[in-house]
Amino acid sequence: MAFISKDFRSPGEAWVKTDVGWERLKVLECGGKRKRHNSEGSSYQVVASDSQEVEEEGSSMPPHYHITIRCTREIAGFNGLSEAVKRLDFQRSVRDRKRFHYICAFLLLVSNKGIASLPGSAQRQLLQMVEEVASHVNDSQQHPNVLRGLALQLEQIVNQENQKCWGKPLGSTYLWKEHMATIKRIQRVASQIEIREPDPKAKPKLHELPEECVREIILCIADHRDLESAAKAWDTMAKLVSEQRIWRELTRFHFNQRQIHTILDLDKFKQMGEIKDWKQIYHQLRRTYGVNDDYQFAEVLALCRSCCCLFWPSDGHPCIVDQSPDYKQRLEEAGGQQALSQPVPPAQFLSYFSL
Repeated sequence: MAFISKDFRSPGEAWVKTDVGWERLKVLECGGKRKRHNSEGSSYQVVASDSQEVEEEGSSMPPHYHITIRCTREIAGFNGLSEAVKRLDFQRSVRDRKRFHYICAFLLLVSNKGIASLPGSAQRQLLQMVEEVASHVNDSQQHPNVLRGLALQLEQIVNQENQKCWGKPLGSTYLWKEHMATIKRIQRVASQIEIREPDPKAKPKLHELPEECVREIILCIADHRDLESAAKAWDTMAKLVSEQRIWRELTRFHFNQRQIHTILDLDKFKQMGEIKDWKQIYHQLRRTYGVNDDYQFAEVLALCRSCCCLFWPSDGHPCIVDQSPDYKQRLEEAGGQQALSQPVPPAQFLSYFSL
């Protein structure tokens, strides 16, 4: 059967002039409103073959992106990183505290692979995201170490690119001038950021809280390195971090019962008897099985198995399941729409693209 594609006589894509350049309307419809270039009135101009105009207050869909998992004889799909980042609204998600660490982990993975091999639009988009991270860190006074890590990685990329082609980066000279200006702004923010002390009149202070409250705060920490750093900051925290309950809960958070029992069956842990050193057990489990880094993310991208769509679980997505009432009823009986979705860590997300 012949594959029927879009008619070549169709009016084509609708394009919108934004503050960062021209963008397709269907990309802007995902992820809410953005700043549009406006020179005359309250509506932005959409350039298409029929010169139509679309009002800015139009309906917008939740951020989502349909991907091609594997190519077939009928479908030869291509996943574009730049379009995926825009349609999933990564740049605005930087200021969402649930998605911040996921976005930063994605940026670190991309920078490790090298951004010079990406298309120019993807390079510009990724650097704009890093600049948004710098702005967010400067405003929120949180996670400066993440920003410094990204700035250091960008500096290494520039040094590597300057050694490739007679001391100059390989690619468009104008584009790299723009990149260098963006990188300098990011590095300037990273070098000048200072954590401001809280208002001295603010009450209560951390050291004024009872031990029960401080213990509950420590129990929310999911990284053993943060626990060790907290123990060095304050004597009360050091005493609480040394409690067996803290390390027992951390162990149960990262590892299942089968893994824990496997380690407890070892001879050196059998000799402990009923009194166990959970800190030692945790580190033995960490060396044996490793720690799942996905637990550091409050929200992870999800992949719908029904329509091969990437989306944020808190926002949902327009699924093909909604078009079939019978299938939707069977899906609800099976446990809802999330039952047919799987989490997508940053490394798996990058595997869908040719980098």
